[in-house]
Amino acid sequence: MTQTTAFATPSDLDASAPDCAPAGRAVRLTRRGRLLVVLVLAGLLLAAFSLGRADSSQAASHAGPSTPLVSTTVHRGETLWAVAQRVAPGVDPREVVAQLQRLNHLDSSSLQVGQQLVVPA
Repeated sequence: MTQTTAFATPSDLDASAPDCAPAGRAVRLTRRGRLLVVLVLAGLLLAAFSLGRADSSQAASHAGPSTPLVSTTVHRGETLWAVAQRVAPGVDPREVVAQLQRLNHLDSSSLQVGQQLVVPA
């Protein structure tokens, strides 16, 4: 009795394995896989933004002693720009105007004669 044994070639093994992708073929993501990738990326972005905001808020809270504030009265014909130039002559008026609006909770730049404004000393 003669027994013959058939050996499988490497190409036969690759073709018969259902869970292996043929060589040279790109991997395709399913719809669920794409959703998972998008959710992971969105989570990473959210974490990065959260860490950035936490760092900037800590830096602002440890900036040192706050600037002392004083009160000033708005004169006839004075604008917010003019008040900014009067109270801080050596500083860029745009920065001072923004600070005055923040400190006094002003929605616009219009002022009333006799209005009291809180300004940095």
